[in-house]
Amino acid sequence: MRLTIRHETIYRYASPVRYTIQQLRLSPAASQVQRVVNWRLSAPGKLTPAVDAYGNLMHTLVLHQPHSEIHLLAEGEVETVALTDGCLGREESTVPVLSFASATSLTRRSDAIDAMAREAALATPDDLLALAQAICGRVDYESGITEVTSTASHALELGRGVCQDHAHLMLAICRARGIPARYVSGYLDPGDVPHAASHAWADIWLDGLGWVSVDVTHACFASGNYCRLAVGRDYESAAPVRGMRSGGHTEDLHVTVSVDALPVVQQ
Repeated sequence: MRLTIRHETIYRYASPVRYTIQQLRLSPAASQVQRVVNWRLSAPGKLTPAVDAYGNLMHTLVLHQPHSEIHLLAEGEVETVALTDGCLGREESTVPVLSFASATSLTRRSDAIDAMAREAALATPDDLLALAQAICGRVDYESGITEVTSTASHALELGRGVCQDHAHLMLAICRARGIPARYVSGYLDPGDVPHAASHAWADIWLDGLGWVSVDVTHACFASGNYCRLAVGRDYESAAPVRGMRSGGHTEDLHVTVSVDALPVVQQ
């Protein structure tokens, strides 16, 4: 598929901000599953590029002058390939697979998570889809209930959450069984399904297959209509935008994301 993506983020502040630093993971990287046709990232200041500890493309934005608004725009086109049963395989990486096997503050274990882990079969891609369905059966999709700081166990207790919570719960269950699993942020062509455009899902390591990419929220494999932005141990290390500021008082955040897809015609 060829995905045309536009992601606009606007921060407005009640009073001038004296200083801002943000880490932006808003640029997809070329890989065996996607090709970046063109991409543009704009911000109200110099963007310093780098590659983070997980191999993600990252830009740092620092604003020293007083400002009452920050406008970020990421847009471009990415060609993706379809995957068989979500299998990414054994990609080349400097990050050890086992670094994704331990819990984080957002994916720490609980009695309820351990119970789901004991019940789950985690040997095949189809087993992962069954677990995704079980997670969706326990945590209904509902926005505005959880925060970016909410843990997997909290979402499970509430029984409601969003794609980030579904992904964190998948990570927590797999890691409770000693299976490496990583958080993925990116974009999804919405088609006729809800909870789309800006999205989060999970990669799970299966012996003999490598990484298998699963959209927990829709209980399906992540394939050709998904664009990958970043991976990490949880949301905190793969968030599209993270930062700190001094001043500004209250903040108003406005985000719009659109994704359109067309089949790629092979020559």
